[in-house]
Amino acid sequence: MTKAAELRQKDEAALVEEVKSLQKAHFGLRMQKATQQLANTATLKSTRRDIARAKTILAQKQAAK
Repeated sequence: MTKAAELRQKDEAALVEEVKSLQKAHFGLRMQKATQQLANTATLKSTRRDIARAKTILAQKQAAK
């Protein structure tokens, strides 16, 4: 789980990469759930929230320009 303080220290390019990697991980988890290979479904919720957290901080940085 990524903390907001850690994300705020990154620049915009790093945040965009973070969002992309989190979305890729979330897609993989969804595919595992669909094929019933995912044991811990709570990871879906945490990755979804991590994506939202990263996108929010990215939007805040872009608005501050």
